[in-house]
Amino acid sequence: MLQLSFNLTHFLSGKKWRTGNAHECAPSLVNILDWAKGQISPPGFVNCAVTQPHIACPLTETWSILHCAMLPNTGKLSGYTLFITGASRGIGKAIALKAAKDGANVVIAAKTAEAHPKLPGTIYTAAQEIEAAGGKALPCIVDVRDEKQINDAVESAVQKFGGIDILVNNASAINLTGTLNTPMKKVDLMLGINLRGTYLTSKLCIPHLLKSKNPHILNLSPPLNLNPVWFKSHTAYTMAKYGMSMCVLGMAEEFRGSIAVNALWPRTAIKTAAMDMLGGSEIAKTCRKVEIMADAAYAILSKPVSYTGQFVIDENILKKEGIKDFDVYAVAPGHPLLPDFFLDEEPENLEKMMVDYGSSPAFKSGKASTEAAFSGPIGETFKVIKGNLSPELVKTTQGVYKFDLSGEHPGVWYIDLKNDAGSVASGEPPVKADVEMSLDSNDFIKMFSGKLKPTMAFMSGKLKIKGDMTLAIKMEKMMAMMNKSKL
Repeated sequence: MLQLSFNLTHFLSGKKWRTGNAHECAPSLVNILDWAKGQISPPGFVNCAVTQPHIACPLTETWSILHCAMLPNTGKLSGYTLFITGASRGIGKAIALKAAKDGANVVIAAKTAEAHPKLPGTIYTAAQEIEAAGGKALPCIVDVRDEKQINDAVESAVQKFGGIDILVNNASAINLTGTLNTPMKKVDLMLGINLRGTYLTSKLCIPHLLKSKNPHILNLSPPLNLNPVWFKSHTAYTMAKYGMSMCVLGMAEEFRGSIAVNALWPRTAIKTAAMDMLGGSEIAKTCRKVEIMADAAYAILSKPVSYTGQFVIDENILKKEGIKDFDVYAVAPGHPLLPDFFLDEEPENLEKMMVDYGSSPAFKSGKASTEAAFSGPIGETFKVIKGNLSPELVKTTQGVYKFDLSGEHPGVWYIDLKNDAGSVASGEPPVKADVEMSLDSNDFIKMFSGKLKPTMAFMSGKLKIKGDMTLAIKMEKMMAMMNKSKL
């Protein structure tokens, strides 16, 4: 940091740097501020050390410190108009902000017009951020399942900005459940947003893209990996997500030479609201930040139309762009990263890794995941509990219980005795718990094996209870039932 301070002091004082080759650099304050924000490359002198790396120029050192190896903006998207679905938050917004630094126009096509109680951002707050970053924004309320809303947004974009140069199909819905556990409402939602929404938005933008000098369609979707392991536990989601990828496969050939059509997918999990939902609060440290996807998208969108039909992995393209240190993109630099779906790592391994890293996956991937979840003394206890569930017990209890365990076997588990035929699993309950119990994991085992009375545990402070005390008392009756099963 001393080197950085020293360099900036010289920059702001108007001094020039001189090397043995009579190389001089005297950037202005405006240059430095734009440079630090990534809006321009290192101050653009013809003989700068950036273009002549053998020259020992302090600019190179400062550039490295300021930018921490992230992909710099080049200005290639200046004046271009991007139509981005789902751009009010997450990866979509990150791509928008990256383009905005070039001075691009961004159409924010998303549903969130009013603040969500649990999710950050609206189309209007995103628009403010885009304009603050140097771009122009057009917020449009768009449900990509609605043809009229998309068409209206496209027409508004053309009217305001004169055309559309780039389409980013980012909007997506996810539900990682098996065939019997996926309501048709969820199936329709995923197919409607992921597949139909991508196809429809592309169809309506293509007439305008064909008029652009360097048009691109970029779908946030995975390579078409037909290994059955990626279908067996969430067939509906895989069908919907692969539908986006099939649009790339078909449209890249259909419009080859006229429009570049590509897909982008992350090598690792990305820290988004959706990832928090799937893995719990502890998942963040195993993720990379959205900026890595924004940089990868920027690299793709800066390429000519001839770059098409590619299923790009974020890390791979950034390596080709010269990025070497990927720790800058990590939420927790140095922490092991969780591979994303549809790549080489099988889902059973992904789930085990999430558990090992302290997360509670909201999806289940079959036999291996069940064995992993119900292993150890706590898992064995819940396995017996699961074996005692019945429609009658659910009917007479009508409560959801959450157990926050500490000590030798820490973790969060739940027993749902309110919905369907009841369920038991590790992780946060899918609905709000009626009763939350916090205690040491060894005391939990003792309670369910009859060696520790819940009342005594509560009175002695070993058991802390929040929520409906009447339902908590019902749990004691269930424990008595468990004892008959010889826990």
